[in-house]
Order: sequence, then structure tokens, then C-alpha cells
Amino acid sequence: MFKGRQFDRSVILLCLRWYLAYNLSLRDLEEMMAERGIAVDHATIHRWTVRYAPLLLERFNLSKRAVTGRWHVDETYIKVRGRWMYLYRAIDSNGDTVEFWFSERRNLTAAKRFLSRALKRHGRPERIVIDGSQTNREAILACDTATRLQDLSRRELKPIQIRQSRYLNNRIEQDHRRIKRRVRPMLGFKSMDSARAILSGIEMIHVIRKGQAKCAGSPRPSLAEQFEWLAA
Repeated sequence: MFKGRQFDRSVILLCLRWYLAYNLSLRDLEEMMAERGIAVDHATIHRWTVRYAPLLLERFNLSKRAVTGRWHVDETYIKVRGRWMYLYRAIDSNGDTVEFWFSERRNLTAAKRFLSRALKRHGRPERIVIDGSQTNREAILACDTATRLQDLSRRELKPIQIRQSRYLNNRIEQDHRRIKRRVRPMLGFKSMDSARAILSGIEMIHVIRKGQAKCAGSPRPSLAEQFEWLAA
């Protein structure tokens, strides 16, 4: 993964982990590396993050534990170049992350794309809890119908139950806050591509901390140990 890079893998992984996990700016990391005798520009750390965060997430997804059949779905706002864009997210009944998708728009097409991605990776849930969004309700119905028509097992698939309740969806609202807490000090992203890449890394850190890796038994490996394992 790091072949041909000027810096050692340990330096790249350390910068990635600290930037994605903690409320540090790129210039903070540049200074912290300088104190360790490592001259690395903040723009280089940004390039590392955009390049490697999605790759590490792909590797993590190969070892991610299965989620439950009861999901909570919602979207939150992320600013890119002064414009609000939308991070679609789903967690299960245990609070584990199911899926996420970053979209320029908040509409039926975006909601269906997100749900189709979640269903393809995790299978059909028994129930999905949403707030009062009619768009999300229509997306669930459309994706549910499509997956039942595409099923070749000849089993009679029950429709996905839809529960609309703002109160019951407080669980995912609380989960959004952990992502927003890390994004806020970044003061907005400069492009859609960099936003999507960096958000994938932030979500990966969040999932690792939840212990969703199959290797996360008892005692649970540290964040640093799991990063090393992903990059091996």
C-alpha cells in the first residue's frame, strides 16, 4: 500500500490515525512531526489522508462484524466549499454502524442509492426506523420491492417494517454528533472528493472504536494496533 513513498509507513499511519481520530488540524500535525525531527508538510498529510483513508476502510469492511436486522436511518449536514451537503447514515439496534453515504443532494435518488448500498452489503433488515422524512420512506419501499423481485431463492420475503418516529430515532442523532464533533474543527471541506475520502476515514475510526472488527475480542486491540493490522 505504501510502496514508493518517501516516508516510512509508521509515519504515514501515525499522521492518518491522529488526524482522523482527534481534533487536530493539519498544521498541528506538521508541528508535532517537526518536534519529532520529521519534516512533513501539512499538504502532504492531507494527500495521504485522501489517498489512504478509503483504502483502509475497504480493508476494514472485509473484517466487519455482521449487524442486526433492526436499523435506524437518517442524514446529517456537512459543509463543502460553503454549501451544505448530506451524509446518509444507518446504525443497528446495538448502535453499530451499518453504512454511510455522502451525497451532494438530499433527494429520493440519493436515499435510494444509500439504501441499495446498505442492502447489498448487509442484507435485508426486519425493520427500519426513520424520522418523518417521506423521501426516506419512499426510498425504503422502492428498495424493498426491488430486492424482493430480484430474490431467486423462492422464499416468501416479508416486507421491511418501517417505523417513523423522531423520538425513536434519537439513537442515530446521538451517533451523528460523534462524527460532527471531529468534522467541526476542520472548518468545512474544499472539495467533494476530499470530503468523501476524509469522512470515510472518520467513519472508520468511529466503527473501530465501537469494536465492530471481527478481531476485536476481549481484551479489545487498541486503535493503533488495529491500524497496523489494516495496513499489514
